[in-house]
Amino acid sequence: MTAALFLPDLLWEPLVTTALREDFGTGGDVTTQALLGHQKTLRAVFRARHHGVLAGLPGAHLAFHALDGATHFTPLMAEGAIIKPGDALATVEGSAAAILGGERVALNLLSHLSGIASTTAAIVHAVKGTGVDVCCTRKTLPGLRAVQKYAVRAGGGSNHRHRLDDAIMLKDNHIALLGGTIKEALKAARGRAGHLMKIELEVDALEQLEEALSCGGADAYLLDNMDPDQLRRAVSMINGRAIAEASGGITPDTARSKAETGVDVLSLGWLTHSVTALDIGLDIDA
Repeated sequence: MTAALFLPDLLWEPLVTTALREDFGTGGDVTTQALLGHQKTLRAVFRARHHGVLAGLPGAHLAFHALDGATHFTPLMAEGAIIKPGDALATVEGSAAAILGGERVALNLLSHLSGIASTTAAIVHAVKGTGVDVCCTRKTLPGLRAVQKYAVRAGGGSNHRHRLDDAIMLKDNHIALLGGTIKEALKAARGRAGHLMKIELEVDALEQLEEALSCGGADAYLLDNMDPDQLRRAVSMINGRAIAEASGGITPDTARSKAETGVDVLSLGWLTHSVTALDIGLDIDA
């Protein structure tokens, strides 16, 4: 398991409850109601159908527990574990109504979050040895940010800002508010930031970086859509005085070349907004 990998139930529960309400509507699981009595019990096994990294078991657990507190959920592998086809990930035992009713919500969470963890792990592996952190962004699906960022950590990545109040981040539209003057934007940011709040500045040209460095600079620079040569020059200009973060156009094929430029962080929005779900199934144990 990845170090410090934890998300409290109070962040899982609203998400799971909303998903169950969406699924159950006003009539509940009419299919199960038509076929089975509520007292029938089942045992089912979550199995991996593809190679990847596991994430989302706490959410899967709550999908059943919210329907029937007597349901027994047993994880067989840890969050952040490498999994392969056929691996048993967890078992669930309880009423058929709870297991079949919660199945889709549990699988949706588990497959989606394991997909994020798996993709993150692939990028982390691609840049192994460079010392670069692989980071997600705020480009998350509405309502899913906490669990998506959790899944990135499960895959060995790290998190950028969770919210707008985590740090001051000056992007092109913010600079435009002050007539395009980086010096004035940084001055205003310093006047608002407390002693624990960091300031990051987005730049897409070395001239902007030079201007920022000449007037006191920021704590971090987001080097947007720069090629490897530009990134090397930017890193040299920063010279360890701030964090250098590369963003934009980073793919599994380009991650290594950008990591080798000396930047500290690679940030990738598609880790959370466009990732493919990992194939996981729930099989009834006959």
